[in-house]
Amino acid sequence: MLDDFNLRIEPSEFVSIVGPSGCGKTTALGMVGNLLKPRSGTVRIDGAEVRPGSNEAAFLFARDALLPWRRVRSNVELGMEVRGVPKAERRERAEEWLRRVRLHEFADSDVLHLSQGMRQRVAIARTLVQSPGVLLMDEPFAALDAQTRAIQQEEFLRLWEAERPTVIFVTHDLEEAILLSDRVILMASRPGRMVVDMKIELERPRHQEMRRSSDLFKSYFHDMSARLRAEVDLAEQRMMEENQND
Repeated sequence: MLDDFNLRIEPSEFVSIVGPSGCGKTTALGMVGNLLKPRSGTVRIDGAEVRPGSNEAAFLFARDALLPWRRVRSNVELGMEVRGVPKAERRERAEEWLRRVRLHEFADSDVLHLSQGMRQRVAIARTLVQSPGVLLMDEPFAALDAQTRAIQQEEFLRLWEAERPTVIFVTHDLEEAILLSDRVILMASRPGRMVVDMKIELERPRHQEMRRSSDLFKSYFHDMSARLRAEVDLAEQRMMEENQND
């Protein structure tokens, strides 16, 4: 459940949401993406209220959800195919995005033979080829090993810098949120609400070395991690109290 959740995001802004499990991060994402309907209040994109059938936003999840019976290029074309984009245009745009994610040599490959990192790049291409104005990302790199995840973070930033869609990014990884974002929102649970809205003023382009070399990065992490730890402790305390009362 979300309570008094009021968040305004500017065009082309990259905003991450972090917080304890069950605080409503994914619920907020679902409301923006028209998967869930708020009981009160409204969700607006470019000033227009999100209503049933709206498709202004695109999703990217931890699971790539590629169709195993389709080749790489065909998976990238899927969204355009559903929207009725002509075949020649679909192929041209898919080829362009496969070049951007450095997978053009695998266009005719079976997706089952790709590594997890490569599969996620196909999913990114499939999403961004549709030029979404708003991109909703729910822990998209969570299933990757640490090394692949670091590479994918920088690769995605490179793609985002070129296109600049508005991004709402849900993660449990505070360092990831700081590295990628213009703002980091910290949520508390029971009820889910915003408790911190921190502007991240690290210069772009960002790179992994900032985690170790940037004093500003370390300061953001120190401040946010202390508050996040406190919110996690409070959430656990409330849960224990509720269990004792049952």
